[in-house]
Amino acid sequence: MLRVQNLTKVFNHNTVNERVALDNVSLTLDAGDFVTVIGGNGAGKSTLLNCVAGLYPPDAGSIFIDDANVTRLPEYRRAAYLGRVFQDPMMGTAADMNIEENLALAYRRGRPRGLRWGISAGERVLYRQMLETLDLGLETRMQSKVGLLSGGQRQALTLLMATLHKPRLLLLDEHTAALDPKTARKVLELSDRFIQDGSLTTMMVTHNMRDAIRHGNRLIMMSGGSIAVDVSGEEKSRLTVEDLLKMFEQARGTEEEIPDRMILG
Repeated sequence: MLRVQNLTKVFNHNTVNERVALDNVSLTLDAGDFVTVIGGNGAGKSTLLNCVAGLYPPDAGSIFIDDANVTRLPEYRRAAYLGRVFQDPMMGTAADMNIEENLALAYRRGRPRGLRWGISAGERVLYRQMLETLDLGLETRMQSKVGLLSGGQRQALTLLMATLHKPRLLLLDEHTAALDPKTARKVLELSDRFIQDGSLTTMMVTHNMRDAIRHGNRLIMMSGGSIAVDVSGEEKSRLTVEDLLKMFEQARGTEEEIPDRMILG
């Protein structure tokens, strides 16, 4: 499904600020895998996600999605394979457009376009049904500008839009980090449901160890631009935060402080 081979990414080449963000990383995701990716600041997890998404071109290595080599495809062409939800709730939707217009953009993505009326009555019924699955009351606010929604409502809407056409790969980039704990739990519950219902292959970057353990069938811990831990199945289901802390200390060294938000649920 996703195959990353010997991926290397270096920022600020040949300067005093040179930093190896990804160091010869190889990774394979099978169809239906839900992988949580955890690590401290600068570990390489977001860089990995951005390379897969096409935002950063790698300096070396290859990326394959469904056996198609997408390594040199620009971001806009690679988007046909991907759905993505960002950390910032302001991204992923058009704030000045209303809810149904945002859904229409996502629904018609990749379809032939021509001269026609805006949103049909049939589409409105479909969008209302989709919004009802969020259980946030947005189906009664379809004419509301998205910029007036709360952060949690926007993330839920972005998640719905990103999964409408069952992308080959769903990328969740710390998509609950900017939300309060209660809202974050709601968005994670929706994420689990959409991923399970659509059998979506997913990578979810998170700082939170509890979330990394609770969600998905596989967990990867990155450190120093490399994959330090890769557990799945029964081994992952038995993991505790204490286990992850020990792995984190072994990967980074006990002298480095563990960020609070990695521990706190």
